[in-house]
Parts: sequence; structure tokens; C-alpha cells
Amino acid sequence: MKVAIVGKGGVGKTTLAAVLARRLAALGQPVVAVDADPDGNLASALGVSEEGIPRPIAQMRDLILERTGARDGGGGLMFKINPKVDDLPERFSVDAGGVRLLVLGTVESGGKGCMCPEDAVLKALLQHLLLRIPDAVILDMEAGLEHMGRASASGVDAMITVVEPGMRSVQTATRIRKLAADIGIRRHFVVVNKLRQEDEQEMLQRALTGQIILGVLPYCAELGRADLEGRPAHVEDRAFVEAVNRVGEALEEQLGGRPIPVA
Repeated sequence: MKVAIVGKGGVGKTTLAAVLARRLAALGQPVVAVDADPDGNLASALGVSEEGIPRPIAQMRDLILERTGARDGGGGLMFKINPKVDDLPERFSVDAGGVRLLVLGTVESGGKGCMCPEDAVLKALLQHLLLRIPDAVILDMEAGLEHMGRASASGVDAMITVVEPGMRSVQTATRIRKLAADIGIRRHFVVVNKLRQEDEQEMLQRALTGQIILGVLPYCAELGRADLEGRPAHVEDRAFVEAVNRVGEALEEQLGGRPIPVA
């Protein structure tokens, strides 16, 4: 199962990514959780200590130069756009309770245009994870989908946008839906998170007309406290756990009966 989870910052996409990845690992399925959000904290949600967080691939300058054949500085930069990356997940991932965590990072230097050596490595690595390994892959993505090209997008079974009550979040979901379609991702779903009142659900359903809502997750004070204290996103709240289970069942149904067990 290859699932990309997206949304604006703070909506709870990282929590959903961690829950899915951890449950799959508990069921004995090899799973790679990929932090592809430049401001991501998937490691924290999975219980990885600050010292244990793997270095982002995008910051490994020497490795990137070696794999792409690029050289630092100078004009007319030439490099391989299909570098070797098949060994990177094993070398640079860390174990997080049975989940292999890999941190992509982001291209931070300006003025490089739409393609640079870092970008080439990240896109090739995503393509490898989604198309060439049998493991389940859960991607915690930024809203812009900058890392994901058409080739890697073809390996995604579903993209889920997490939204919270608020029109800015809904606008982000609408924009992501279009971006996903532009790069060939056909299955785009929405999960509503942090719901406190029924009228909020009705308003969001109207605002998201035309989009498939997999489920609604209630506001969970336990998760908020864990985030505040920097603890893993382990949840005992019965209502929240049941709601996440319903999201998993809805996703399985949308994908034609392919199982995607959740917490």
C-alpha cells in the first residue's frame, strides 16, 4: 500500500501518517514512513528521539554530488537526472518501533530553478520507494507536492488531504486535489480532523462538495497534550480510535477491497 498524506501545517496529517504506519508494522507488514515535509515532525510522532532522527537526504551534499555527477559552483551545471538511489532507504532510515523512518528534507537554496541535483535525487528516491519496493509506504507530504513528479505519482494508491474546521484548510484541500490530478493521481480523498461540533461537520461537507470524505476524526485532547509535550502520538481515546478505524474501512472500500488496517 502506497499512501500520500497531505495538508496545511497543523491539521494533523503527521498524526494520521504515524498511526497508519505504526499499525501496519504491528501487523507484521514491512513499512517505510517517509517524512517529505520540510517542516515535518514525523519522527517525533513515531517516538524517535531528537538524537535519533536521521539526517535529511537533501542535506547530504557529498552524497548528492557523487550520485548525480554534479560539481559545486560554476555555471552550466550538468548532472544525472536518474541517479542510483536503491541503497539509500536501507542506509539512511532508522527503526521507529518496527517502522523504517526516512527523512527526505527539502531543497533550500534559491535560484536553482525547477530541477537541481538535490531535486533529482529526491524524485528518484520517491520513485524507487513507490514503484520498486514491496513494502508499504506512508508519505507525510507538504501541501505543495514539490517532490512528487509524474513518474512517482503513478505508484501512489491514494492521496489523502487532512483538513480541519476552517476555510483556509478547505482551500488547501481544493488546491491539492487539482495538483494531484495534474500529476496523474486519480484517487484523492479527504479526512476531516479536530471536529468539535456537529455544525462544523455540516459546514465542511458543504464546502467540500464533490470531494470524497473518508471520515471525520473528533478533536482529541490527548493528541494535543502529546504534541505539546513532544511525545509520540499514541492514542487511547476510544472515540478517536474508532473514528480512525472507520477511515481505514472507507479507504479499503474505495480502493476495491485492498486492506489498509489502522489503529
